[in-house]
Amino acid sequence: MAQPTDDQLARRLRDAYAGGAVAPLRDGLDPVDADRAYAVQTINTRFWEAQGRRIVGRKAGLTAKAVQTQLGVDQPDFGVLFDDMAVVDGGTLDPARTIQPKAEAEIAFVLGKDLLDPDTTVEMVADAVATVHAAIEIVDSRIADWKITFADTVADNGSSAFFVLGQEGKALAGLDLFTCGMVMEINGAIVSLGAGAAALGHPLNAATWLAQTLARRGEPLKRGDILLAGALGPMVALNPGDHVRAIVGGVGTASFTFEGA
Repeated sequence: MAQPTDDQLARRLRDAYAGGAVAPLRDGLDPVDADRAYAVQTINTRFWEAQGRRIVGRKAGLTAKAVQTQLGVDQPDFGVLFDDMAVVDGGTLDPARTIQPKAEAEIAFVLGKDLLDPDTTVEMVADAVATVHAAIEIVDSRIADWKITFADTVADNGSSAFFVLGQEGKALAGLDLFTCGMVMEINGAIVSLGAGAAALGHPLNAATWLAQTLARRGEPLKRGDILLAGALGPMVALNPGDHVRAIVGGVGTASFTFEGA
C-alpha cells in the first residue's frame, strides 16, 4: 500500500473534526519528522484561511522538558490560533464542539510591535509586548486516545482547539513571570498547580523561540498577535458542566464554563 501523501494526511485530520478522532499518523509520518509534520499543518492552515478563518496568533506547545522527553524531542512546537477559537473570558464552550478536550493554564502575550528578526532576543520580545494576560488553552487531539507522537501533535495544529484570553491585560514592566504561581480550579477544586518557570524556564523564552522560529519560516509575528506561551502546569480533562478558572499570581484570571449555549 502506498504511503499517504501530506495532502491525504491533512485531509484525514480535517475530517476528524466532524467525524471523530483518527488513528495516529504513523502509516505516513515518522514520529519525529518535524518538516513533514509542519507541512501537513500548513496545508490545513491554508485550507482554513481559504474558508474564511483568520489567524490571530500562535501557541507554543511542548514547553515543559518532561513532555519533550516523553515524546522524544528536544524542542517545543507551535500551532495556529484562529479567530473562531477564541472563547470569551467568563463565557461558555459547547462540549459538542470538542472530541477529547483538556484544559491547561498559561500566560499569554499580546504584541504591540512586529517581531520580524530571525535572531529576535528576549529583550526584543519584552519590548514588543503590549499586554500580559492569564489564559486557558483548551487542547483537543484529533488523534484517538491522545496517543500522540511529536509529529502527530505538530500536524494536528499543536493539538490546539480553543483558548480563553483573560479580559484584564497588564503591562509587562514590574511583573515577575518567572516565580509567579498558577492555580487552575475546576468547579472550585484545585486541579493543577504550576509556575511561570514551567514554560521553557520563563514565558518570554517560549515567546522568543516562537518569534525566531516563525521569522525563519517567513511567517513572522505581527502587532496585535496573541501568543500562548505554554502550559504552566499539568493539563486536566474536561467534562460537560465544568467551570474552569485559572489564576496567575500578579497577572490575573481567566475562566469559562464547559456547557452548551
